[in-house]
Amino acid sequence: MSQDFNDPNIKDPRPSSPVVPVKLGLDDKIQFRCRKGIACFNKCCENINIMLTPYDILRLKNRLGVTSQEFLDKHAVVFEMDAHGIPGIRMKTKPGSAACQFLTPEGCGVYEDRPTACRYYALGATTMRSKDSSTPEDFYFVVKEEHCLGHDEPRTLTVREYRQEQGVEQYDELTKEWRDIILKKRSSGPTIGAPSQRSLDLFYLASYDLDNFRVFVASPFFHDVYDIEPAHFQKLLSDEVELLKFASRYLKQVLFGEKTIPEKPDAVEKRMKRREEINVKQREQVQKDMEKEIDSPSE
Repeated sequence: MSQDFNDPNIKDPRPSSPVVPVKLGLDDKIQFRCRKGIACFNKCCENINIMLTPYDILRLKNRLGVTSQEFLDKHAVVFEMDAHGIPGIRMKTKPGSAACQFLTPEGCGVYEDRPTACRYYALGATTMRSKDSSTPEDFYFVVKEEHCLGHDEPRTLTVREYRQEQGVEQYDELTKEWRDIILKKRSSGPTIGAPSQRSLDLFYLASYDLDNFRVFVASPFFHDVYDIEPAHFQKLLSDEVELLKFASRYLKQVLFGEKTIPEKPDAVEKRMKRREEINVKQREQVQKDMEKEIDSPSE
C-alpha cells in the first residue's frame, strides 16, 4: 500500500526535489514508460549523478574488458559518503559536460550492463530501519523530473513488474549485504567511532576494486589468518560473483566483528610474526639507503 511522507520514520524530501512524496510497495502501481522515439529520449542521461554499487562496477568493467582498478581510474570518481570518509564511487561524466560518458545518439552504449540507478529510473529505492524495528525495510518512490515525458505514457504496471522488466532484482540481491553495511554504519553513528584509515582502505578494496581484492585473498597474509576450505577458496579465486558476496562478509567481520569466516587458531601469532618480518625488511632497507647516502655524498 502506498504511504505519504508524513510517516515520522521517513524524511520529507526538499521542496525542490523531483521525488513524489508517496512511499510505494512492490504491488503499488506506477504510470511510466521509456522508449526510443519519445521526445525526451536521452535527456535523463545528459545530467547525471550516478552512484555505483560493487556489482555495477563488476558488470561495467567486464563489459569494457578492463580491470577493476582501470575502470575506477578511467571511468569513476571517489567521494565521501559520510562525515567519517566512507568512500563511495560515482560515474564519471564526459569531459566538460554533465552527460554520461556512455551516452550515444542511439541511447546507452552499455545498456545490457547499465548501473542499478539507471535500471530503476524513474523509480527511486531506499532502505531504512525504523527506531522500533531491527529489520531494514525497502521502499520505493516515483522520481518526476521536468524533462521526463515517460510519466505521460499510457502504461501502468506494478513496482514489482517494473523491477522485473528492468532486471533490477539480480542487482539488488547481489548488493543487499553491502547496502546493509552502509545502513549499519549510518545507524550505529558514533557508537562504533570513526573508522581507521586501514578500515577505509579495506572498505574501498573489498567494495570496488574486486580484482585487487582477489590478489589480497590469495596472499600469504590472508591464508595465515583465515581457515577456508580449499574448494571454496578456489571458487573465490575463479568466480567473481562469489568473491563479491564474500567481500561483504569479510567487511562485516572486519568492521563490525560479525564473524562468519573462520580464523585459524594461531592466526594472531602468524599475523604478528609476518608484520614483524615486514618491519625488519623495512628497517633493513632504510639502513641500506642511509649507508648508500653516506658512501655517495652529494657534490
